[in-house]
Amino acid sequence: MAAVTAAAAAGSRTSSEAITDLADRLRLSVTRLARQLRRHSDIGASPTQISALATIERHGPITLGDLAAHEGVQPPTITAAVGRLEQQRLVERQPDPDDGRVSRVVVTSEGRKLLARNRSRKTAFLVPRIAALDPDERERLAAAVDLIDRLLEIETRPAGSR
Repeated sequence: MAAVTAAAAAGSRTSSEAITDLADRLRLSVTRLARQLRRHSDIGASPTQISALATIERHGPITLGDLAAHEGVQPPTITAAVGRLEQQRLVERQPDPDDGRVSRVVVTSEGRKLLARNRSRKTAFLVPRIAALDPDERERLAAAVDLIDRLLEIETRPAGSR
């Protein structure tokens, strides 16, 4: 019903207003979902550390500079996060085989276990909620997830640039 009401309201406004309203609703929903998932996260690491750890797992062995670029943060932030991850024995540094001045970061078996536990807890939070939806709603949710993935892949240019 809320979707029908929102769609009807969107039809009475300009396209720009409807897009802005949808962007506001999406931002709020994603923020609330992220907050709920963080609450079900493993308490052994901060969200920044979990994100860095997952990126290291996906792209490692990786240099700190490349890790900072993937995470969209400044090198000192990554250096501090990796230092904490090292203290917890979740990652380790290895010398770069081509340049002895550079080290690469890899996830340890403990780091992989923490990531698996973290993902499992978050999935366990979502499963009963998704199961409570009717089949049509689950199908629409799957389509929405695909659209959100696509949304994240769309490159936009700042206003006024070509």
